[in-house]
Amino acid sequence: MRYLSVVFLGLILCSFSAIAQTKKPYEQTIDHVYLTLDGVDFYMDIFVPTGENQKAVWKPGTGGEGLGIIDVASGAWSADRGKIKDHEAAQMYNIFCSRGYTVFAVRPGTRGKYTIPEMVSHLQHAIRYIKANAETYGIDPERLGICGASAGGHLTCLTTLSGAPGDPDATDPLLKQSTELAAAIAFFPPTDFLQWGEKPFTEIAESLGDIWFLGGVEGHDADEVKAAAKAASPLYQVKAGAPPFILVHGDADPVVPLHQSEKFVKAMKDAGNDVEFIVKPGGGHPWIDIPFEVIKVADWIDKKLAK
Repeated sequence: MRYLSVVFLGLILCSFSAIAQTKKPYEQTIDHVYLTLDGVDFYMDIFVPTGENQKAVWKPGTGGEGLGIIDVASGAWSADRGKIKDHEAAQMYNIFCSRGYTVFAVRPGTRGKYTIPEMVSHLQHAIRYIKANAETYGIDPERLGICGASAGGHLTCLTTLSGAPGDPDATDPLLKQSTELAAAIAFFPPTDFLQWGEKPFTEIAESLGDIWFLGGVEGHDADEVKAAAKAASPLYQVKAGAPPFILVHGDADPVVPLHQSEKFVKAMKDAGNDVEFIVKPGGGHPWIDIPFEVIKVADWIDKKLAK
């Protein structure tokens, strides 16, 4: 029976792979500039659904028509184009666009050049930019979702929890737009930099310090480092009234321990927030059949963004 299950899974994954080589259910705009800061351009790819070339394996539908999703294209807090290719391999754009969603794959900057607060600021600018141009993109600015995996999942959580209303008196039209989001999807996100399994905090600070401070933790005292790590940890930003979340995490993840999602989910529930949790048995970072979980979260966000 186990052999048959493995064979069946292999056939399904082969069908995903084969379909991925056919014409896509979207038109893709590559490297659209959403922000220019100090002479540096920041890019996003835009995936606009065409309503064509939809395959049954993606479970197409109409739940996303007139809606948008921001895909945080970041892995290990690096935002090269390879992250978009990773999400293509996970069938993310095929699945969401087959539901009618317009997907904005936003690249928020790379560690070593930008810190976590700066990356969040870039994502907030992208949110405002997309909302300000919602009519052009044919989406509802009040029902904008966000998703991300690993570092992208971390930035997804942090950005969603820091959403704020726009300033109606701002002279910059973008600042009139809010950074509030309607729903969030996070795959295996780091949520607590102060406690990372068996690793001591000093080891975590040494390896990840450059996402809190440019150049790393050298020259910063212990209290300052811990304060920065806590501020960058979504777990400690949870409060009542957060948008609905769904988290997906493998129980065999060798990179981001499962407890990182477990603690975040508990904190969300304790605060009275709407949160769901999918644990993938045997799932690593990521796993080969992750398109099945992408379909599950697409089902979830269809419901959460529905009027």
